Amino acid sequence: MLRLPRLRYLRPATAGEAAASLSKLGSRAMFVAGGTDLFPNLKRRQFEPDTLVQVPPLKGVRRVDGHFEIGATVTLAEAAADPGLRAALPGFAEAAGLVSSPPLRNAGTVGGNLCVDTRCNYYNMTYEWRKSIGFCLKKDGDICLVAPSSPRCWAVSSSDTAPAAMVLGASVVLVGPDGERELPVAELYRDDGIEYLAKQPHEVVTAIRLPAPEGLLTAYVKLRRRGSIDFPLAGAAVALTLDGPIVTGCRIALAAVASHPLEVPEAGAFLAGKRLTDETISAAAELAAKPARPLDNADLTHFWRKKMVRVIVERAIRQAATPSTT
Repeated sequence: MLRLPRLRYLRPATAGEAAASLSKLGSRAMFVAGGTDLFPNLKRRQFEPDTLVQVPPLKGVRRVDGHFEIGATVTLAEAAADPGLRAALPGFAEAAGLVSSPPLRNAGTVGGNLCVDTRCNYYNMTYEWRKSIGFCLKKDGDICLVAPSSPRCWAVSSSDTAPAAMVLGASVVLVGPDGERELPVAELYRDDGIEYLAKQPHEVVTAIRLPAPEGLLTAYVKLRRRGSIDFPLAGAAVALTLDGPIVTGCRIALAAVASHPLEVPEAGAFLAGKRLTDETISAAAELAAKPARPLDNADLTHFWRKKMVRVIVERAIRQAATPSTT
C-alpha cells in the first residue's frame, strides 16, 4: 500500500491568507482542494512538499450579468448537476460530469480540474517503477522518455473542464498576496509538460467566470477506454452560435492532445458563415484534428488517438447543434 508522507497541514481562513502562506513557504508547500489528483501524486512521490495549504471554501454557482460565476471549490458533481449550468451551458456541465468517477467528482473541484497536473505513462507511476527506468524529465530525470531528443517535457494536459471553459471565453479569478486579478482561461496554460500553468505558484484560483449569452450552443465529447474513472485520451469542446441554419460563430478546443488545452481557431473560422451539413462538419473536424499531436505517453496508440480526434469533433459539433430537450 502506498502511503502519504508526513505533512504539515494549514487551514487559512481566506484565499488571501492561503496565498500569503504559500508565498512565504515557496516550493516547500502546495495548495490542496479536493485532493483527488494531488494525494495519489504525493503517495507516488511525484511531489515532495512538507506542507499542504487547504484552499478555503469558495462555494456557489451564481448567474450574474450574463455570465456564471462558479466558486473554485464547487465540486465537479455540483457543477454537473446545477440546473442553471445544465440549461445554459450544457457543454461545461457535461465536461464536469465526465471527469473521473462519481465518488471522485463528489470530492474533486472545478478549480482543481482546471489546474490538474499534466500526465504521462512514464511519470504517473510509483517511485520504484520510475527509478527502475531511470526517471524522466518531469521528475528526477534529465530526458523526456517519450521524445528523448527533445529538450522539453511532453506530458499531456488532461483537464476536461479547461477546453469547455476556453471555448466560452471564460476567465479565472486569481488571488495572490498583493491582491486579485482576472486571467482568461486561454492564458492560464503554457505549452510545457512541467511548467504547465501560467499563474504564479502562490496564486489561488477563487472563481471561474463563464459567459453565457443567449442562443449559445455548447457540447463536450470525451474519448476514453472505459465509461468512468479514466482521464481523457482526447476531448472536444464546441461553442456555436447560429442565425437560422447559418453558423455565425464557432470555437473548438481539444483536450489531451498536447501539453495544454488546444484551441483550434481555423476550424471555427471555417464554419463561420456556412450551413452545418455533413460535408462542412467533416471538413471542420479535419481542420481541428490537424494540429493535434498525441504522443505515445497515454493509453492506446497515439496513431489511433489522432484519428479519433476528427471523430469526436464531429460528434461535438452535432451534439451542440442539436441540444437535448430533456
